[in-house]
Amino acid sequence: MAARTRLPLLFPKNLPPFRNQKPVHTEAAVKEPAYPPIVPSLTAKSKSARRRQVEEQVQKICASSVEEKLSLITRIQRKKFVVYPQTFARNADRWYQHFTKTAYIPGLPEKFTLDPEKTRGEEEEESSPPAAAQTTVPGIDDEAFADIRSLVTRVILQEHWHMKKHKPFLFREQEQMVAPLLRNLVTGLTHSLAKYNPLLLHSSLDINPQVNFYWRRGERIIPKGHRRGRLEPTRFQIDDHPHSQIRITQQLPQFTTLEASYTAEVPEVTLAPNLMPLFRRQYDNNIFTGAKLPDPACYGHTQFHLVPDQYHRDRMARQQKSDQVEVFLRANGLTSLFAWTGAQAMYQGFWNHEDVTRPFVSQAVITDGQYFSFFCYQLNTVALSVETDTNNPRKNLLWGTESLRLYDSVQDGTVVGLNDGVIKLLVQFLTNQP
Repeated sequence: MAARTRLPLLFPKNLPPFRNQKPVHTEAAVKEPAYPPIVPSLTAKSKSARRRQVEEQVQKICASSVEEKLSLITRIQRKKFVVYPQTFARNADRWYQHFTKTAYIPGLPEKFTLDPEKTRGEEEEESSPPAAAQTTVPGIDDEAFADIRSLVTRVILQEHWHMKKHKPFLFREQEQMVAPLLRNLVTGLTHSLAKYNPLLLHSSLDINPQVNFYWRRGERIIPKGHRRGRLEPTRFQIDDHPHSQIRITQQLPQFTTLEASYTAEVPEVTLAPNLMPLFRRQYDNNIFTGAKLPDPACYGHTQFHLVPDQYHRDRMARQQKSDQVEVFLRANGLTSLFAWTGAQAMYQGFWNHEDVTRPFVSQAVITDGQYFSFFCYQLNTVALSVETDTNNPRKNLLWGTESLRLYDSVQDGTVVGLNDGVIKLLVQFLTNQP
């Protein structure tokens, strides 16, 4: 039988005392969950499932290229309100300001300033050519401005004096009489001012282009059908056809900062858009600047618009609608520039859930051949839907002038009452550059 041995209960003497030993604390290892997090089903008929579907769709669009973004945004076709830039609806500008979240500022930005002494009464007295010497266009001397003034005079006489034109067809007067004048004026001024604005040398001039924009603003409860009672975003579509437009390769500078738009006021319209009236249609959702995506001239410079034949100042005055003369022009300038500038922002990859990081700027001129109106637009936000507009203080801005008369009449081969202030604004618009 093996002998038993006694083990000492005391610690050996050669070990250090226990009180000098510091206890070692180890952190518990963080264990990763064995199962993925619980998320709502993608196929269930619940609000949480619908939220997850929307979140995954937003993530998919954000991770896509620009071409795929445009395809995903415009893919699903639902009924939408078609916004017509040229409308005779009463007080249409207030409705359009609400739809586009745009604040209207009378006058033009500081860089476009009219001489205060150039009033209409003085223009009648200063209709002679020496009045061109009194202009102060930055970067253009008096001799160059005199050449531009003579160019405008020749264009007016070409259409109203030298050419013999037959009586136009019904509702075709603007197309047959004024459109050639505006086309010759735009091409002539663009060619003459190219040496003062190098961007015009590499610009693209589109004649009779098409501009489209699609966006969401507000929501409604579906009144009937199998989707009755659900919330649906209100969709809008603009299909614009300007007379001509100039596209450039560099972006125009901003008129004001993004923060300056926080205090601007936008009219609030609580009524449904169909009371304006607007009508809902279902067709392809389009976002188009007038050129395809790879075109290097992807930024807008200036648009030119003709008023329709139904727009007559004298007739509106006889119908006691004189207050709607400028409303029509403001609504036209607002919607046309919003569609064009918004499409430019979309071409750069910005959309509802990825708001713009810099302002986008465009200009517009609306005319009936004799009266000219000038508008400047700065796009500060495209986040207009209910989800993204909750805490968004940005607002889009529109500057505009009242109608300015270019000339009084054409008599015996001379242009009577040529307004140098209008020519100056045309020159300033076309020479605007970064």
